[in-house]
Amino acid sequence: MGYTLKIFSAEDVPQSERQLAVQRFRAALEATLGDAALVLPVYRVWRKLSQTYGDHPRPWPITPAEQLLADQWEAAELAATQAAFGVNRYLGDADFELGPGVPSVAPHPK
Repeated sequence: MGYTLKIFSAEDVPQSERQLAVQRFRAALEATLGDAALVLPVYRVWRKLSQTYGDHPRPWPITPAEQLLADQWEAAELAATQAAFGVNRYLGDADFELGPGVPSVAPHPK
């Protein structure tokens, strides 16, 4: 399953740098989750859990399988954020959006 990835930055970032950040973000997500085909489904599960239980303290009342997917997504998102923006970025500096579709930026070389 293909997915689109958009990065939004609070700063005036040149398009070339934004595209490199997208490539680094995509590469880290896919490497952490194991395959590009897993990115959107795992993200959708995490988003559903987050919308349902986000205001509740952890641990959330979810199944072990749901917890595994949530943990995998959170690890992948952290790795991707650090790859794209650096380990010392401030929250709010940039954000991302995932959706179904064909990537607008060429996937990273394997």
